[in-house]
Amino acid sequence: MSSANATANLSREETAERAEHITVHSIRVELDLSGAPERARTGFPTVTTLTFDATASETWIDFIGESVSRVVVNDEAREVRWDGARIVIDALAEHNEVRIEAVAAYSRSGEGMHRFHDPVDGETYLYTQYEPADSRRVMACFEQPDMKAAYTFEIVAPAGWHVLSNQSPVRVQDGIGVQRVEFAPTLPISSYITAVAAGPYARIDGEWSRADQRIDLGVLCRASLAEHLEADEIIEVTRQGLDFFSEAFDYPYPWGKYDQIFVPEYNLGAMENPGLVTFTEAYINRGAATDAQRGGRANTILHEMAHMWFGDLVTMRWWDDLWLKESFADYMGTHASAAATRFTDAWARFANSRKTWAYRQDQLPTTHPIVADIPDLEAAKLNFDGITYAKGAAVLKQLVAFVGEDAFFEGARRYFAAHAFGNTTLDDLLHQLGEVSGQDMRAWSRAWLETSGVATLWLEKDADGRTVLVQDGGAAGARPHRLRVGLYDLHDGRLQLRERIELGIQDERTPVEIPDTDLVLLNDDDLTYAKARLDERSLATVTESLSTLDDDLVRGLVWSSLWNATRDGELGAERYLDIVRRHAPAEANVALLTAVLANAAFAVRHYVADDAREGQSRAWADSTWSALQSADAGSDAQLAWARAFAAASAYGGAHDDAVRGILNGDAPRGLPVDADLRWLMLTALSTTGAATVDEITAEHAADDTATGRTAEIRALASRPHAAVRAAAWDSAWNDLALSNDHLDATIAGFRAGGRRDLIAAFDAEYFERIRGAWETRSIELAQRLVVGLFPETPDTALVDGWLEQNADAPGALRRLVIEARDDLARDVRVRAAQP
Repeated sequence: MSSANATANLSREETAERAEHITVHSIRVELDLSGAPERARTGFPTVTTLTFDATASETWIDFIGESVSRVVVNDEAREVRWDGARIVIDALAEHNEVRIEAVAAYSRSGEGMHRFHDPVDGETYLYTQYEPADSRRVMACFEQPDMKAAYTFEIVAPAGWHVLSNQSPVRVQDGIGVQRVEFAPTLPISSYITAVAAGPYARIDGEWSRADQRIDLGVLCRASLAEHLEADEIIEVTRQGLDFFSEAFDYPYPWGKYDQIFVPEYNLGAMENPGLVTFTEAYINRGAATDAQRGGRANTILHEMAHMWFGDLVTMRWWDDLWLKESFADYMGTHASAAATRFTDAWARFANSRKTWAYRQDQLPTTHPIVADIPDLEAAKLNFDGITYAKGAAVLKQLVAFVGEDAFFEGARRYFAAHAFGNTTLDDLLHQLGEVSGQDMRAWSRAWLETSGVATLWLEKDADGRTVLVQDGGAAGARPHRLRVGLYDLHDGRLQLRERIELGIQDERTPVEIPDTDLVLLNDDDLTYAKARLDERSLATVTESLSTLDDDLVRGLVWSSLWNATRDGELGAERYLDIVRRHAPAEANVALLTAVLANAAFAVRHYVADDAREGQSRAWADSTWSALQSADAGSDAQLAWARAFAAASAYGGAHDDAVRGILNGDAPRGLPVDADLRWLMLTALSTTGAATVDEITAEHAADDTATGRTAEIRALASRPHAAVRAAAWDSAWNDLALSNDHLDATIAGFRAGGRRDLIAAFDAEYFERIRGAWETRSIELAQRLVVGLFPETPDTALVDGWLEQNADAPGALRRLVIEARDDLARDVRVRAAQP
């Protein structure tokens, strides 16, 4: 590993020591972005002035970039001691001012200052993305969350551009072809939530007010996407969220303005930079979109808004307590969606989709407690996972059931009041919740936050014929659960709720009184975090009548139970697929439908027995085509089935004629065949060998956009020829000019259609390459390579050999490989368990 890479991975211990000796007050950052439109220019000048007190004679300041030209300490020029990641500063006084002049690099990986040239109009767009530790790619800083400071940004940019940061401009000077914009100082914030964006963005303005507070709202995107920006709905959800959180937290929104900007080639869903929230452009719908997509966008808007309090106002001391912001934001985003917006099905979506992510993550050998052990930044990067987000949110829902909603929110209010603009740990929150609720929060924390694994709940009869609720908590043992058991009866062919029984359990076996009924649904209302199994009678009932349940959340819980049982090999994959074929066409909630269709497709490729896969793959494609034709014209369900049909058609080619018919204008009535759907269909044809290069390039010519270019890369790489897949393999590893999105497209093309016959020859080479890629590429791109190109072979000898021979590899890299191996082992295990 190079020296720069080694010193870039900051550890918990060394950052804690730095924070003990350094008290930072203010940081001024001057960026010259005027040369950004020049494609040959790889970097930009950055000057940082840091004011801080010190009780140690030496420290370091973090910076990753092209060069450091000058370091001035207390008006004295110093020798530049920079190893590519750390600038060493010695002979410090009690009060210090350090000025660092450097050149930072424009990014194509979505880390630091990302630069994008729009193929539609040739315009250039810039934005920053830092979490957990990439602000040092733009400015010299103390790159750790517990060293907050007031930041002042001064930016030189081309004239006519929108220039944005966390605060509003206080001074704008116009020059010849350029402008200099100085922003007001921020309140104390961590480096990773500072932000800059610049470019000829389109902007829509709004306003929110409450009592005597007035906040300017802005929604921005690239000019070429402005016609697709649903700004009215975005602003409406923003206002609803600010109303909800301001009242719920009893702490006024503290950041002065609220801009939300949708940016290209973004690695995340969004980022909670105070005053300048960044979102992926995937939330801008170029064509047809389902209400579930809009609900997902609303949830993300509210998730990021919750961070204005959880994470920005009060910030974790170190990444061990990442859950203090992400779990709460995930819970609050869903809660506010259901309580304050039109997307009242938010908890159904959470139960069926978000928790699926948590259940999968929590069953991997690398699972960890919600309060995790994060020794360094590489570990922090990988802990933005299903445990920290979705499991944490699910456990908070259980906490609300435990202490009551009033106590939960009062605890949050006291937490903000006590720690505003500061840093906290788990104990700080538990103290406030315990005082309000009168409950033993330490015991609750030990059971839920400081252990790992997901419990499985089921009913069985004991030796005396009594009904027992069994809790298998695995290594964590039994946890306390507050839950409801729903009893449903069949009446005239439809399932109807009879009653819900409130239960509190804490032991492995709890005797319960369950009246005779057609469907017993453990964890009804989804109050706790556990996999709930259906008994045989209930399974038979939902096999026949699942779609007759009226409540979205109840259906979502049943779908989730069926999927978890399938993943665990307890429900046959073919039986699961039969239930999907019976009831998915009648699923009224498009969010649930979309998740079920994705799970069914995954089951076909991963869990169906080897000798049945070809037939089940063909049957699944037939089912999606049939459901597409029978779906209501112009409905969200029709669009969801069309997307599922395109994905299924990439395997085998039996429906090539139908796919081509859709492309040629013979689509089911009401189906919006826009550019995005056309690319899905054409990529399916390319994968089966039924589309030519000329067709693909012609499609790109008709859709000469960033999305069109990315789709073309994927379609071309998907062609079923050994030479094409070999070229994609080479490009993924060796073409350093590929952006993050283009790398994703290349990898997807390489793997398209499950054609192991075309790519198995690269299995051994994968293990020869991954360690070098980890050491030389940014973690964002290296992670894509390691996960995306992992060989899906039932023979684990290669991966086991690599793990044995690379015991000294970085922990984050080993974690990714171990997780991929476990997914593979589950596939093999579940296939072997098929009846």
